Amino acid sequence: MSENDSDRYRAPALDKGLDILELLAEEESGLTQAEIAKRLDRSASEFYRMLDRLVKRGYVSRMDGDRFALSLKLFGLAQRHAPIRRLTSFAVPVMRDLAEATRQANQLVVFDRGNPVVVAQQEAPGYWGISIRVGSRIGLFDTGSGHVLLAFRDQEERERMIAEHLGDRADGWGLDVAYFERLERVRECGHERMPSAQTAGVTNLSVPVLGADGKAVAALTIPFLPLINAEDAPDMEGAVESLKAAGRALSVMSGAEFLAG
Repeated sequence: MSENDSDRYRAPALDKGLDILELLAEEESGLTQAEIAKRLDRSASEFYRMLDRLVKRGYVSRMDGDRFALSLKLFGLAQRHAPIRRLTSFAVPVMRDLAEATRQANQLVVFDRGNPVVVAQQEAPGYWGISIRVGSRIGLFDTGSGHVLLAFRDQEERERMIAEHLGDRADGWGLDVAYFERLERVRECGHERMPSAQTAGVTNLSVPVLGADGKAVAALTIPFLPLINAEDAPDMEGAVESLKAAGRALSVMSGAEFLAG
């Protein structure tokens, strides 16, 4: 579809509402109507009726009189999405056992509308661990989860995912032959192991959750944090083995249930 074809079906009111929701999703403390207008480069009067409707429908909450924040309604709708609900429901017990075995946190990530998204999170059983909020969108090119989601897809799907992630950005994040060779190595060895690009001292360990067609429907990741005073905690190699076992268990469940219907 050409740019002109896509513009032909624009819905300005809907775009305006979605712009507000996407903006508020990034602001924990909320924004005033004037701040929303400034961020979106529009006049405040353009958003009055839209904000009023979003509040009345429960998607936005009014805080302290003049501030607006995203409510939990969108989160609730996402949880009602049947495939994701089924995936997370049978993943949670496996993730809990994985956390106990490794003494590390772990998270389940799927690719959704251009971004890897955390759909389930299991805290580490001890005092320390790295956690990521459910619903967080993370990098596709610079995370273990992103690498695994790309590695266990065919080339056509990889290109589609990358194009969807980049959108209007044409730089391609400097992707080259070496990057795709790395994805092939990840596929060959069955997991990714890489220093976190976001947190010093953390190593991302990631495995795929495979569907019946052998493609990744999700990535299971441990942000491995070395524990100094925990003699019973496994080292990184032990964590990788436990992670692989958990990924295989979820893949069996995924092939039997997640892709069926």
